[in-house]
Amino acid sequence: MFGFLKKKKNAPVVYTRPEHCISRKNIDPDALKVLYRLSALGFTAYLVGGGVRDLLMGRKPKDFDVGTSAKPNEVKHAFRNCFLIGRRFRLAHVRFGEKVIETATFRKNAMSVGEIIEHAAVGPLEDNSFGTPETDAFRRDFTVNGLFYDIKDFSVIDWVGGMKDIEKKILRAIGDPNVRFQEDPVRMMRAVKFASRLGFTIEKKTWGAMKRYHAAILTAAVPRVCEEVFRLFPYGHSAEAFQLMYECGMLGDLLPDLAKFIDHDGGLKSATFRYLEALDKYEKMMSERGFEVSNGLRAAVLMTACCRAAKKEGASRTIMQGFHAALKCPKATYFTAVTLLESVRRLSADPKKGKSRFIYNRDFLDALDYNRIVLRADGESEETLDKWADLYEKKGKENGPQEES
Repeated sequence: MFGFLKKKKNAPVVYTRPEHCISRKNIDPDALKVLYRLSALGFTAYLVGGGVRDLLMGRKPKDFDVGTSAKPNEVKHAFRNCFLIGRRFRLAHVRFGEKVIETATFRKNAMSVGEIIEHAAVGPLEDNSFGTPETDAFRRDFTVNGLFYDIKDFSVIDWVGGMKDIEKKILRAIGDPNVRFQEDPVRMMRAVKFASRLGFTIEKKTWGAMKRYHAAILTAAVPRVCEEVFRLFPYGHSAEAFQLMYECGMLGDLLPDLAKFIDHDGGLKSATFRYLEALDKYEKMMSERGFEVSNGLRAAVLMTACCRAAKKEGASRTIMQGFHAALKCPKATYFTAVTLLESVRRLSADPKKGKSRFIYNRDFLDALDYNRIVLRADGESEETLDKWADLYEKKGKENGPQEES
């Protein structure tokens, strides 16, 4: 697919333009402006990371990031529309309207393995040690994310074997995964995200390290973990993602009540994953229409089977309190999830005069989406739900969302 070049010692494999499928017409024009400007000033500048990976796979990248030999202040001087951010490692954000082309100086890891656990709770190991393209490639997380595209000769530069892993659809940690996952435990969640999103198999040693060090996720900063949990949803593969989380043990670390329920509910055949599959189909449909479902809805679907099994009044609220305590998710997400879980009884009955004020609740549209997902997962009729939707179309829009009395 990509051709073959024998790698020299201490040199990358370089794939020339005829040996890969990346075309400049598929690269964001503003990213090209940054690349060309830095190159014209004599700096090395590559398109890096997931953008290169996605282009090689024929996918449309969400972001286009640039790696360069230029220092942050040199990037700032090159672009009037540039702002520097970050404290531990300065990044340049080159802005084009609301769009940002993140531009980072090539870096290297300077911390020793002995310093790993001390820093785990505050975030990934970053520092202000600038490096070379080679050191930058080897400090990245997975081989498929360690590829560079050179705008000067349109080649793809591969220090880490990422091209072959893309061909084989394998997700492999760069370096020793036992060390890399202790450096930054959130990398294990990123492995789950990429494997499920891309349809890749996690390489044996990488998977073994995840099963060995899964509990290290509890040493990571909780806000980062919460963010990564919700990043498992948007691509329409949350069922596969949470199955991997369950199999490697991280789900039990983060959400022990949910993992215990799954244990007793058939493991990988648990109803939990059936509801997530229905959510994935709904997410894809909504994405095609230009919409994205809320995190409150996602949390509610994830916990639906567990809450239903409890069969106690107030169980949904209690279970979601545990979810909120574990991930420190925003209160708005928690309250929306509780409202949706408790909406099933109300929306399963025909809307009647005097009992239909729920259409004015600010979470009503989310409740409609949530109940459709649940009904589709259970293979049940949506006729009653359609009546609620019709009532909203007739009356709800007239007054807009309100607090339900």
